[in-house]
Amino acid sequence: MPVKQRLIIAGSVIVLGLIGWFGYQRFVVGDSVTMYGNVDIRQVDLAFMVDGKLAEVLVDEGAVVKTGDVIARLDDTPYRYAAAQAAAALAQAQANADKAVAGSRSKEIDAARAQVAQARAQLANAEASYKRRRELIREDAVSKQALDDAERDVTVARATLAARTSALDLAVEGSRSEDVVAAKAQAAAAQAAYDQAQYRLSQTEIKAPNDGTILTRIREPGTVVGPSAPVLTLSLTTPVWVRTYIDGAHLGRVPTGAKVRVATDAKDGKVYDGTVGFVSPTAEFTPKAVETPELRTDLVYRLRIIVANPDRALRQGMPVTVTLAEPVAK
Repeated sequence: MPVKQRLIIAGSVIVLGLIGWFGYQRFVVGDSVTMYGNVDIRQVDLAFMVDGKLAEVLVDEGAVVKTGDVIARLDDTPYRYAAAQAAAALAQAQANADKAVAGSRSKEIDAARAQVAQARAQLANAEASYKRRRELIREDAVSKQALDDAERDVTVARATLAARTSALDLAVEGSRSEDVVAAKAQAAAAQAAYDQAQYRLSQTEIKAPNDGTILTRIREPGTVVGPSAPVLTLSLTTPVWVRTYIDGAHLGRVPTGAKVRVATDAKDGKVYDGTVGFVSPTAEFTPKAVETPELRTDLVYRLRIIVANPDRALRQGMPVTVTLAEPVAK
């Protein structure tokens, strides 16, 4: 092949290569997306649900805690007494309910029958005495007062028999349905009061709701605290997010799920993998805390980057730089 022709072919290959490279830079790598933001670590203010005197704070600032660790306690003496009282009231109410459901025992019914038999005998005796005195008064053998006393004894004996007969009927019939319902309702109310007392007792401890680091120790032992008064502030280990912003021109290049890299300003600092977890549907003015090359008055969209491999080197509010992990075509 002539030298001239080979030079032309070689030149064409070089030109095509340059065109391809510039095209790749323009449409894929060109206009690389760089975002600036801050680390956003969630914090939790921990408080008691009940009031009382703070007995113990078991952790100091900087302590690393695990989910479920007890980190503060109230003096639980009044709550233990209340729980014991509620337990006793529940036992009494349950016993009354069981008694109402079971009705009268056979021995109680037998005793009621004996009382009725005794009342019948007393009535028969009173009637016989009254009959004798009524006959004797005709012969002036007894006084009118004695006859009146005998008549009164008959009246009393009849009333006693009626009362004991009614008591026997009730014993045989058992508890009324209304009494059973009322007794069960009282037992249910006592159960609810007991459960509430136990719950309040359990709330005299603060347990870590998640893995994290104690950021602030707000109260000290001896302090009387009310419900919801913060005692400790916990910085959660996970999730760790980055709050950043992007302008409308590049919004389409960072969709939800896009892979990014997160770098801090530390020398030889670790680069973290991340994923775009949220893109705000509304625009806002660039916050003053975010430093970008563009004018601060530009409208931007807030992004939440979920850091996949966070460690303790990432601190709340730390400035970071976010770049796309993979080129994204325009």
